[in-house]
Amino acid sequence: MENAKNIVVIGAGFGGMASALRARAQGYDVTLVERLPALGGRAQTFEKAGFKHDAGPTVITAPFLFEELFALFNKDAYAYYDQVALDTWYEFIFEDGARFKYTGDLEHTFAEIGKFSEADVDGYKRLLGISEEIFNIGFSQLAAKPFTSFFPMLKLVPQLIRLKSYKTVFALVTKYIKNPYLQKIFSIHPLLVGGNPYSTTSIYTLIHYLERRWGIHFIMGGTSSLVAALEKLMLEEGIRIEKNFDTTSITTNPATGKAEFVECADGRRLSADAVIFNGDPSYAYENLFDDLPKRPKTMKPAALTQYSMGLYVLYFGTTTQYPGVAHHTIWLGKRHEELLHDIFDKKIETQDFSLYIHRPTATDPSFAPEGCDSFYVLCPVANLQSGVDWEVEGKPLRDRIVKTLSATMLPNLEEHITADFWMTPKDFETDYKSKWGAGFSIAPLFSQSAYFRYKNQDPTCKNVFFVGAGTHPGAGLPGVVSSAKVTHTLLTGYLG
Repeated sequence: MENAKNIVVIGAGFGGMASALRARAQGYDVTLVERLPALGGRAQTFEKAGFKHDAGPTVITAPFLFEELFALFNKDAYAYYDQVALDTWYEFIFEDGARFKYTGDLEHTFAEIGKFSEADVDGYKRLLGISEEIFNIGFSQLAAKPFTSFFPMLKLVPQLIRLKSYKTVFALVTKYIKNPYLQKIFSIHPLLVGGNPYSTTSIYTLIHYLERRWGIHFIMGGTSSLVAALEKLMLEEGIRIEKNFDTTSITTNPATGKAEFVECADGRRLSADAVIFNGDPSYAYENLFDDLPKRPKTMKPAALTQYSMGLYVLYFGTTTQYPGVAHHTIWLGKRHEELLHDIFDKKIETQDFSLYIHRPTATDPSFAPEGCDSFYVLCPVANLQSGVDWEVEGKPLRDRIVKTLSATMLPNLEEHITADFWMTPKDFETDYKSKWGAGFSIAPLFSQSAYFRYKNQDPTCKNVFFVGAGTHPGAGLPGVVSSAKVTHTLLTGYLG
């Protein structure tokens, strides 16, 4: 049944698209606006010289969240895109040559652990057990629950304390795993959502169970194929989409305190009964609400709010293939805690690094010309609070990464690399309006989670809502798509 209410969704990342679909399924009149010429937010696709690259997320760990969006309209998600389960989830390669292959086969994982430490096999089993317990609270009960007041969180505090959620991921992992190589492997997950394992709340160890429960998947054609599928669904269901819409203000009525219009740089103006913002909340509050009084939106003053690390992403093709390289590889340098301390806390430039390497041609040959490979190499770096001049430092870091990969896992890369380019934290700030060029908005600390994170509904301008990495429950595809559930609950509660 059609509903007369007009909903304007700003930003077509996965959180924005999911919010638009949920609002439309409720019968609301929905318009989705996007500043870029293509939907997807950070999930853009780059093409150069016949090589294709996913610009953003490359891993699907909770496919049911996307299935739900199509099911809202009684449609089968897999009629719209082709999803494959990966046999090898990640291969870990250490600077000294040690390797660990992480797969969906639990017995195989036990054998891989045994190569490093037989005693840690039982420890890993216990870690999986506590991960499931944390999942049942941290995801099942928290991920889709609004936290507009402190009382819902207060009720969960005893359970969170019992599960030792005040500990960091690394501290919890090391309680069960003693081998230093394995400790680094099984505490890696916070880095995939912008957090430091040595400071991120141990709630994020739930990802171990999430992976074991649903596996790790890849969308054939890349994440952009999933974006295209969602765009097709939205158009079929009557959602209006306006691209190249650079939102410059959300105009509020001083008399009512409610948002009334969304305005574009080119003069377009959309009326709204409710506005959903899918982007960095700090950017919105600093730039889009000139007529609202300044007030903190987290429990911390702005000066104390901590942001995730920055990302340097190197894209390139190769004129040969590397069939021994997995779809996903994590290359770990000699320094670990010290390196992360430099990046997250000291916010300084480092000469060494650890890397995430994505080789989609291991699964989908369409990403490169015949006989070639496509690569995406993500290097965590300090965000723009470091003061690094990326116009100067971008090329030297590219050269160090290529030299290191050539000497280790991609032999003679210097001779075979082609069509390379890169993104830096400065590009994240410019292209995605990300505060400090942070890759994942505010950091996933316990003091910046749930009620302590940016609210999914503005506390005073009640018809303005937020989805995405900076809001509850947090970054990563499961987090941003779940945030649309939270916002939808609040939206329907507001509009009745």
